[in-house]
Amino acid sequence: MRSTTHGVDPALLGFTASFSAVRVLKLPVKHLPVVKFSGKRRTVSCSTSPPSLGRRALMYMATTSLLVPHSSWASATDEISLLQEEIGKVLSKGKAAGLLRLVFHDAGTFDKGDKTGGMNGSIVYELDRPENTGLKKSLKILEKAKGQVDAVRPVSWADLIAVAGAEAVLTCGGPKITVKLGRIDATVPDPKGKLPEESLDANSMKQFFQKKGFSAQELVALSGAHTLGSKGFGNPTVFDNSYYKILLEKPWSSPDGMSSMVGLPSDRALVEDDECNRYVLSQYYNFVFMLIFKFRDFYHHQSST
Repeated sequence: MRSTTHGVDPALLGFTASFSAVRVLKLPVKHLPVVKFSGKRRTVSCSTSPPSLGRRALMYMATTSLLVPHSSWASATDEISLLQEEIGKVLSKGKAAGLLRLVFHDAGTFDKGDKTGGMNGSIVYELDRPENTGLKKSLKILEKAKGQVDAVRPVSWADLIAVAGAEAVLTCGGPKITVKLGRIDATVPDPKGKLPEESLDANSMKQFFQKKGFSAQELVALSGAHTLGSKGFGNPTVFDNSYYKILLEKPWSSPDGMSSMVGLPSDRALVEDDECNRYVLSQYYNFVFMLIFKFRDFYHHQSST
């Protein structure tokens, strides 16, 4: 039976919205520094109770499943600790990008219009789709952890993937994202064509993400996940603002052939669009604040329990 969706308090974005108007201090692009998370870890709590659904609340359905508690879990702290422990045994910085991509591709099937898709574990049935190439390896990494957790108490793929994504961000120096459990796995794949193609231009990307309840600013913030991995945005295992820094430098415009290998066409399109480029600048200069909260909002956004 396909799972249903729940909304989360839309006021959660009220805090992040205050950053969108921060005045941008412009510096020469070539001298932009890279901002990393250092010192004390910044903890982002994702605890909330779902309110009655309203127009704005629908925006936050896509990842709410990461947050909605389930009555069958007697001790959330013990369960989270068990998942984190077993995931920690199979997780490394080199594997983090793949696990975070697994989260995005499972949650990214959400459709605000018909309230289908979202973080429901359906990705396990969708691995042969072209857009999910390479994710079989990431899922296999988690199979051992799932076996160990299941031996103590059964865990859904949706819960396991959700926690693995949060742990991947933390392992690479990003914020700690507190996740609640209780997602019920889908038993069939989500519909095809729910993930954006890599060749889309900025306008098409904005329209695509709007159908999922995301604004242009949120599109730019979530695209920052590409700072991890082998897409050419700085250190592939460090969660920092290199993605935005390199977008602003536009290395693909260089006659150097290797520079054309940086990023996807959909990444490059962001700085060619006036609206998205403003948010790229804002995300760069306010990275430490904004990306933390936008990732929190993403974990509040895709829901199916």
